[in-house]
Amino acid sequence: MMHVLAETAVATIGPTLSPEQLHRLYKQKSESGRKSATRNGLWIAVAAYLAYSFTDYLFIGDVVRYTIAGRLAVGAGALCVLELLLYRKAKADTVDMAAAVSVLAAYLVWLLTAQMTTVTDAFSYYMVFGSIFMMSVNLFFSFRFPLALAASVTNMLIFIGALCLFAPMLLLHKLILGAFCISCFIFTSYVNLQLNRERYKVFLNALEASLQQAAADERGKALLHLSNTDSLTGLENRRAIDQRLRDYWQGWQDHKAPFAVLLIDVDYFKHYNDCYGHQEGDRCLVAVSQLLQSVASSWGSIIGRYGGEEFIVITPMPNWERATELAEAICADVRALAWPHEHRRDGTAVITVSVGVSYTRDETKQVDKVVHEADRALYAAKATGRNTLVVFDPEDPQTSDDSEDIAATLKIAIEHGLVSLVYQPIRNIQTGKTDGVEALMRLRMLDGTQVSPAKFIPVAERTGSIVELGRWAIRTVCRDLLATGLVQVASVNVSPIELKMPGFASYVAATLAEFGVTGARLAFEITEGVELEIDQTVVHCISDLRKLGAQVWLDDFGTGFAGLSWLRLIEFDTVKIDRSFLHDCNTEKGKRMLLDIISLLRNRGVRILIEGVETIEHQRLMQQYGINQIQGYYIGRPAPAAQLESDNVLPFGLVRKV
Repeated sequence: MMHVLAETAVATIGPTLSPEQLHRLYKQKSESGRKSATRNGLWIAVAAYLAYSFTDYLFIGDVVRYTIAGRLAVGAGALCVLELLLYRKAKADTVDMAAAVSVLAAYLVWLLTAQMTTVTDAFSYYMVFGSIFMMSVNLFFSFRFPLALAASVTNMLIFIGALCLFAPMLLLHKLILGAFCISCFIFTSYVNLQLNRERYKVFLNALEASLQQAAADERGKALLHLSNTDSLTGLENRRAIDQRLRDYWQGWQDHKAPFAVLLIDVDYFKHYNDCYGHQEGDRCLVAVSQLLQSVASSWGSIIGRYGGEEFIVITPMPNWERATELAEAICADVRALAWPHEHRRDGTAVITVSVGVSYTRDETKQVDKVVHEADRALYAAKATGRNTLVVFDPEDPQTSDDSEDIAATLKIAIEHGLVSLVYQPIRNIQTGKTDGVEALMRLRMLDGTQVSPAKFIPVAERTGSIVELGRWAIRTVCRDLLATGLVQVASVNVSPIELKMPGFASYVAATLAEFGVTGARLAFEITEGVELEIDQTVVHCISDLRKLGAQVWLDDFGTGFAGLSWLRLIEFDTVKIDRSFLHDCNTEKGKRMLLDIISLLRNRGVRILIEGVETIEHQRLMQQYGINQIQGYYIGRPAPAAQLESDNVLPFGLVRKV
């Protein structure tokens, strides 16, 4: 009966191989092993057979010359036949058959020569040694059971026939020896059967182990493939690409083989997901990835998915112009794909990509630097309107190493007091009073150099520092202005990145409670720019802020493409019309445009605040249009909290005479 492991092996391979096929496979696999075992067994058997010549000399010495001659003849003949068969590459069954016949011949020859002895008493007992031949057939060799059984039966019949023909022995002795021989036959045949079964089970176990090892190897290869492959697009993933980058970098280090890195971002993909659903978003990514793979392959380049809607291409680069040509081809082919994206806010109705390009230079010291420069170039491409490419230029302030210095400074800005807030007043024309102030962030470098917000805010957003800076600004405004009663309302600009962060509204609630400030005195200005996607996370966060009583303002209205959508989705307390519309009022067309916007907002029932009031004429025009709140350099320049009542800003109770 098979033990559990063998049964498991059969069950494992059962669906593939039938029992008959398994036995054929066992026979094939054991072919060379059986021949080797039979060869070794026969050589040892012949040596033992010849060694028993000594017992012939002791027990039947009168015929020893005949028995030894017979032993030598049979032994030599058996070995010659064996080696000839092996030389001619005979099958294992044939070799086994020859060995079995040799054993039987050896017994028969010995029996025929030994029976001529006159020492009948000794021979009558010496005959029992015939069982040794039977044992050798069943135990000494690895014969298949049918062959071993046939040889054993033949051996037993020879022995019993010799007993019958040997007259001098008493019948009782013959019966005893015959019974002994039959017992040996049964015992050795049973042992041989068990040994054959055990060999087969060992084969099954070995086969199972090899199959499991093969399966494990395949799983290992599959897991390695999965660990290096993006499950959605089938492209190499970030792990695999990082290794590719290290390989290319080693080539640059050892052989100065230049290469370029292209970071590719699908424009407005988050908005695409929100409008069309994630399944359509996946289909879009797959289509774009297949196209990018085709383009990259035609240029002899490596492509992978670097995360989300971002892809990376590594290309050998004889010159940077080639990398630029590849980037242009990518942009053009994606546009030609004409994958619909009708909900974009930039007037384009198809999917496009932005590409940032960087390349190895003598100044490049680390592979991460190449990727970082491509990322900065990509950020610049998105900042310039997307659907374009930007090649990293170390001389360009938008992509230069200055941004790295700024990023490093932002990490320590709060701790070292390098960041501060200034406040620009918001004036009510009708009352002449300051209704509130807008908090504006300022940054200086360690050497005292001031950095423009237009320069450090994008870096803060890109590096994630904006989250910590934004929370610091909220806390500072509540502590220095609102808790002291210096102003009634203060507004803080918030980035979409902050609004998407879990726990933002909770932080605001905790800060208001800490300083005992009501939510209505704190306003959050959200810029209506191309970077603000209509995201459900943002909408939910704004809803949570309104539940706290906080005001929500829409900043720079009219500069982006989503203003009307935001007005539909969110109930804003105040909408700030961008300064560009006021500055265009020197023409009739500009005035009509501004009046149309004002009319639209009044119909929505929101408060209107005009930015960029820089002259008395601007203020008079706003009074003429019935605008209540204005902000600009004519009203007051941004200043620290301590200087809000100084000459730099009009006293709160004073209104300029018109």
